[in-house]
Amino acid sequence: MKVGIIGASGYGGLELIRLLHNHPEVEQLDLFTSSEEGTLFSNKFPHTKNLYDQPLLKIDHEQLTGYDVLFASTPAGVTSKLLPPLIASSPKLIDLSGDFRLKDTVEYERWYKKAAAPVEAVEQSAYGLTEWNTEEISKAQLIANPGCYPTAVLLSLLPLIKEKLIDASSLIIDAKSGVSGAGNTPGPMTHFSETNENFSIYKIHEHQHIPEIEQGIAQFGAQKIHVTFTTHLIPMTRGIMATSYAPVNSGVTKEQLVGCLKESYAGRPFVRVISESSKFCTKQVAGSNYCDIHVKVDPRTNRATIVSVIDNLVKGAAGQAVQNMNVQFGLDETTGLTQVPLFI
Repeated sequence: MKVGIIGASGYGGLELIRLLHNHPEVEQLDLFTSSEEGTLFSNKFPHTKNLYDQPLLKIDHEQLTGYDVLFASTPAGVTSKLLPPLIASSPKLIDLSGDFRLKDTVEYERWYKKAAAPVEAVEQSAYGLTEWNTEEISKAQLIANPGCYPTAVLLSLLPLIKEKLIDASSLIIDAKSGVSGAGNTPGPMTHFSETNENFSIYKIHEHQHIPEIEQGIAQFGAQKIHVTFTTHLIPMTRGIMATSYAPVNSGVTKEQLVGCLKESYAGRPFVRVISESSKFCTKQVAGSNYCDIHVKVDPRTNRATIVSVIDNLVKGAAGQAVQNMNVQFGLDETTGLTQVPLFI
């Protein structure tokens, strides 16, 4: 396949390059930029020396034709204008930004503070939560790759909500992410002296992933609810841990919750349900496309604690995007994604 990456020099783009480099079906990989046209990629990122000694290409619609698939890893507000004109042409499009995730364009503008993509383009997109939307992904030309936090949250909660094992109306989600989730543009919040030996809470009740989580619960869990969702920044590079709290419904046990999760993800290679473990941490999925889930019930409070961990740059971004590409082209969804996690 001939593949292009728009926004190749961001963290999401770098992860796409790492994963696609060894993908057996990818024969050509071209890299596009909005601001550094002509710069040799390996000069900018020395770890790619002798691998990608090619100049970054200018982003324009004439240049973006003739590809089997185009990945877009750009800030919000870019692909809403860039991708719609390409829908009528041949390439499959996989957008890692938030521009096509929310079906309600008014909600998009409210939460993202940017002009929404054309309604007809949003309606044509398929939400790329692979394990829950495989059929639609396989038929779609434009994939809205999920956000990192919604991926971790929805994978861990949807089976339990769908089967009405927990009371989702009282759902509280506490999530923590490494600094790479903020992208590679320097800012006050990600400055080393602000992040190191520090622990920050941000976007309280204002995070743009809140409506995405609620939309996913409505679409796949058949319940319209509002969630309390809080995000924190951890002084580490990679990883997300999402810890959710909800009352269990009458008579529901931990064994039922675990059984439901295992049944829901039977045959889905990238979701691992850890029923018993003395250690559960972000490092167990670092560098990989896995989502690990663990659940316990407190009999004193009748409340479940549901924990999930992902690598925000892989299952939360580039890995899930490659997984979606595999589904689009009828490949085994694990193709190019069988890396063992980097625990050390």
